[in-house]
Amino acid sequence: MVPVGTPTSRLERLFPDVSVEIYAKLDNLQMSGSTKERTANSLLEGALTDGSLQPGGTVVESTSGNLGMALARQCALRDIKFVAVVDERANQAACDVMRAFGAVVDLVPTPPDGNRLRARVERVRELLESLPGSVTTNQYGNPNNPRAHASSTLPEICEALGGEPDRLYVATSTTGTLVGCMNGVRDLGLSTTVVAVDAEGSALYGGNSAERFLPGLGAGFETDLSRTVTPHELARIPEVQMVRGSRLLARREGILAGASTGALVAAMGCDVALRSTSLSAPIERWVFLVHDGGTPYLPTLYNDEWVARTFSYRQDEDESFGDANPFSRDEITGPRAMASYSVSVGAQVS
Repeated sequence: MVPVGTPTSRLERLFPDVSVEIYAKLDNLQMSGSTKERTANSLLEGALTDGSLQPGGTVVESTSGNLGMALARQCALRDIKFVAVVDERANQAACDVMRAFGAVVDLVPTPPDGNRLRARVERVRELLESLPGSVTTNQYGNPNNPRAHASSTLPEICEALGGEPDRLYVATSTTGTLVGCMNGVRDLGLSTTVVAVDAEGSALYGGNSAERFLPGLGAGFETDLSRTVTPHELARIPEVQMVRGSRLLARREGILAGASTGALVAAMGCDVALRSTSLSAPIERWVFLVHDGGTPYLPTLYNDEWVARTFSYRQDEDESFGDANPFSRDEITGPRAMASYSVSVGAQVS
């Protein structure tokens, strides 16, 4: 029932001939296919321990897919009913997995203002009023969300490396993983720089909410958890660059990952391009989380027709995709040593 520890593996083909060592934390190998397995276990154990959730009870949660699959599995193991509130951008394969574990999938139509996340949260409130004895695990504000990553994800990385990473790249949505890693860095007294990687069109950390097509990265409003920490650095990535990053990881390292992981690859590619190549500089170790697997994204992220229709991008016409670092041609300017910065891959710093 407890989430398994996952490997942290060095990748030598992703960005060849660079003066950093790049490692991937392979949380796509969790039982439900994502790092949300850790989150789901921690949320449920916390609710059962404090008595808000009773054995045989019902959990209602808003999800874009990964947490829903993890909660569905964890609830099945505990004989707890689960209602997953999803929107029209939820991955169909993820919904099918939830149903296979016995969950009820409640689909919320896109509201006129386009804020699907807010619509899901409002639907959760409605269901809590209509389902006797039901509770929500509230992944957006529950401290048991980041606690899972402070106590397991970060320590596992440090153990695998035999020390701390110099940079840790984490995708944002609820910001539970980010907050947990930030808290872990603080509590363990590490000097690791934590880079929060967000989507363009996300409202997190002062962003401007806009239409997005790929689930799992970003949010339509500032979450309660996001207000508790300020990341050391912040990179905002356009969705087309998530496509390029995900495909690069698959082609060079044989790791089929989701869109949020593709965003991390894009952010690292930009940072690699900006890094000094001085031979006297110490070799740094950079770690990124493979947040989930890419199989549910085959109809979108890895589908050439869908990508061309949605983002006007064709990989076979992308001359830079075969470069050692396909992100080195992207124009990025501005200071990099700020406590928080914003990078749009392929555009100037805002």
